[in-house]
Amino acid sequence: MSKYAIIDIGGKQLRVEQGRFHDARHFAPVRSVVASNTKISVNRVLLIRYGSSINLGHPWLDDAAVRGRILHGCFEKKLVIQRIHSKKKTRRTLGYRENMTRFVVDSIYFGGKDLEKY
Repeated sequence: MSKYAIIDIGGKQLRVEQGRFHDARHFAPVRSVVASNTKISVNRVLLIRYGSSINLGHPWLDDAAVRGRILHGCFEKKLVIQRIHSKKKTRRTLGYRENMTRFVVDSIYFGGKDLEKY
């Protein structure tokens, strides 16, 4: 019996499970507060699956929430960009690392009930 939810966070859709950590970029609601152990709640839940039942939202489920806490801020793998102008014999190498926020999911709520108890 797998329990998971698909949430919309940072412009991406993430499949989250209880007790696992995930990385999200552009974590808008807590951009200024990226302290460790800050509690968060995500209400943009697209799908919840527990047991054999699947609940789909259009576009989101009204009475669903994913609650968790922030672990720490981190960086994504470095993206190396090279610009080469062949006729001018010039090269430029740039590096870029995206800011990420690592969070852990504590519980998934649907209809006012915690799905851990099922």
